[in-house]
Amino acid sequence: MERFYGEKTAQIRDAFGRSPADYFELLLKIWSADTCAPRMRSDWKPENPTLGQCSVTAFLMQDRFGGEVKGITLEDGSIHCFNSVDGAVFDLTSAQFGNRALAYGEAKEQSRDIHFAKEEKRLRYESLRKALAEALGTGEC
Repeated sequence: MERFYGEKTAQIRDAFGRSPADYFELLLKIWSADTCAPRMRSDWKPENPTLGQCSVTAFLMQDRFGGEVKGITLEDGSIHCFNSVDGAVFDLTSAQFGNRALAYGEAKEQSRDIHFAKEEKRLRYESLRKALAEALGTGEC
């Protein structure tokens, strides 16, 4: 069973030889209410650590793998972000939706500048980026 969308098909590696699954394992330990989107923070629980983490995680993975951050417009008008790299699509935060299927084929490219125009989102990204570097123990950012 996949733990995130694309786990079995996104067989890509970054410059350090890590796969999306390797980062998923690290992120499970560092996602927190502080890195969760503010509107979802009261619902965030360690049992569902991916909740509200999509954009900051997707842009962090873009730093690692390149490619595009894409977004799906959800019923409530919000955008759910994920990664597309050389035809490999993966969504490290898909578990927040349970078994609900998302329309990944209908996604549009997302702009870091637009997302990070929200200061709180940029700060959450920086916090997650720093926590990941610490978890890697290498000083990589």
